[in-house]
Amino acid sequence: MANCRLWHWQAMNPQGEIIMGSWLLPERQQIMAIMAQQSLLPLSCKRGRYYRARDWKAQQKIALMHQLATLLKAGLTLSVGLRLLSEGEPHAGWRALLLALQEEVAQGTPFSAALAKWPMIFPPLYAALMQVGELTGQLDRCCSQLASQQERQLRLQKKVITALRYPGFILLVALAVAVGMLLLVLPEFVAIYHAFNAPLPAFTAAVLALSAGLQRLFVPLVVALAGLFAAWRYLRKRQPGWQRHEQRCLLRIPLLATLWRGSLLSQIFTTLTLTQQAGLPLLQGLQAVEQTLTPLLWRETVQQLQQRIANGTQLHQAIADSALFTPLCRQLIKVGEESGSLDDLLARLAQWHENQTHELADTLAATLEPVMMIITGAIVGTLVIAMYLPIFNLGEAIG
Repeated sequence: MANCRLWHWQAMNPQGEIIMGSWLLPERQQIMAIMAQQSLLPLSCKRGRYYRARDWKAQQKIALMHQLATLLKAGLTLSVGLRLLSEGEPHAGWRALLLALQEEVAQGTPFSAALAKWPMIFPPLYAALMQVGELTGQLDRCCSQLASQQERQLRLQKKVITALRYPGFILLVALAVAVGMLLLVLPEFVAIYHAFNAPLPAFTAAVLALSAGLQRLFVPLVVALAGLFAAWRYLRKRQPGWQRHEQRCLLRIPLLATLWRGSLLSQIFTTLTLTQQAGLPLLQGLQAVEQTLTPLLWRETVQQLQQRIANGTQLHQAIADSALFTPLCRQLIKVGEESGSLDDLLARLAQWHENQTHELADTLAATLEPVMMIITGAIVGTLVIAMYLPIFNLGEAIG
């Protein structure tokens, strides 16, 4: 189901009772069609919040799987568990979703099939693992494993994003302070300097010339930067070739490339480990991996792996020609395939890349913090020196 809206409705059933509820559906006409099928007479239908894929947070899905695993281990049926979770859910959208899943399960639909009807919320990995749990009778274990895997992956992604975002934020603050001083503070000092008709030091004169130029070109620069940003957003969203080029460039940046690659490799091998331990074929596991990846370059690489494996190529041979995978990946996967312990070796690879990425993120943050402070201090200090340097000559000018 694509993006949908929450609809709050009231209707009268064949017994003459007034009932109410909330449904997640794209259009109002679908509500009327469902009511007609259930012999309900519609009384009112109010539109609520519009939900997109990004509105369904990963933390909420992880919490759902954890809670379901706990309730199933306690001996409750899946239908009763979903009903209990919906009654205690404060979020209206999630409450309507849980009720929709509960109705599907109560009517005999497998939980995996019910989840598959909401692809914008639950990636294919969810439905695939729930199907394994249904076939093996270990749905609670599959829910717990899925929640733990998603939780670790989310924690790693947040750490990587924080490590990459922090230096950029500090640099933007430094530039904003510099531009503010050049546009607002220095012009006030210019009037003071000119009042004494004294020559300015060369360093101060150069900074004042920069300030004057920035004042003249500030609006054109802002318009140009806004245009460049809009063009970048358009190309990034509409042109796949631009996305590939951007991601290849990112893989060439020292340190950042290692951090980004480690995060994605950890995600790939963690998902493969989960699917292998659940008993899914390798090809189906790679399909689940493809759906969990966001970068286009990596998704296309996984698609190529699927094609080669479908043609009979072993996994370590399939990744040999890809520059995205490290030699360690090829070596350990080869050992796992030859020894029949692929799931164990994939788990070790996932853990190794996760640990390395955590350490690198911590190191990057600790290293860049003093560097960014030095850069910020240098920018602000340069401007302060340029402003106050002429003051030392004002005594001679006044005399």
